[in-house]
Amino acid sequence: MTARPARVAARMAWRVGRLTEIVDETSTARTLVLDVPGWPGHLAGQRVDVRLTAEDGYHASRAYSIAAPANGDRVEVTVQRVPDGEVSPYLTEVFAVGDPVELRGPIGGWFVWRPDGPPDPVLLVAGGSGIVPLMAMIRARRAARSRVPFRLVYALRGPGETYYAAELRARGPEDGGLDVAYVYSRAVPEGWRLSPHRITGTDLAASGWPAELNPTCYVCGPTGFVEHVADLLVDQGHDPSRVRTERFGPTGSSGR
Repeated sequence: MTARPARVAARMAWRVGRLTEIVDETSTARTLVLDVPGWPGHLAGQRVDVRLTAEDGYHASRAYSIAAPANGDRVEVTVQRVPDGEVSPYLTEVFAVGDPVELRGPIGGWFVWRPDGPPDPVLLVAGGSGIVPLMAMIRARRAARSRVPFRLVYALRGPGETYYAAELRARGPEDGGLDVAYVYSRAVPEGWRLSPHRITGTDLAASGWPAELNPTCYVCGPTGFVEHVADLLVDQGHDPSRVRTERFGPTGSSGR
């Protein structure tokens, strides 16, 4: 009777991690690789709370999705700098290798993908930095050598804002035929055959899975994007109970 409360307490305890590596993703976003002694592990799609403490004792914390599957005490988060933010400017501009930071988690159990779960096809739909937890799922699938069919539809304002660009371009046999499609809303790469546009049902029908295959759909991004995509999927006949959403922003659960 005490095992579950003990596990919850362990997840919600603040731990001190140290930055071991920085990977720049875009001009305003970077991946932070942390060593967190005693980390309990996590599932692809979960998130962590990161807390900063000022000299006067003031605390500021934000939730960030974990960008990679469990790997011992290693935790990766990708942080988008938010102008006038309390946490992200420090993490993206000041935080240096060797510096400590507090974090707790993992948090969340609905918006997750398990390699040992059902073999149903998976559709990932990302809006901007919403790619972060979906990339953890892609990496978890690769690490497990899973052959569950995956498709990713990645909506961006422009090609310069692509996270994990080289990794997504360099898909190989170990990715098991992962399909990736891009939708650009403001600027397109040179030679791109489509004009900039907001993601549509046509985009999802062309690059996603038909509803009759009963895929599990994971949608992550700003609140408006997530609601728009979820409505499009349901309109196309997808089972609402299989459309899992994670949103961020003023009313969302994760900050990036």
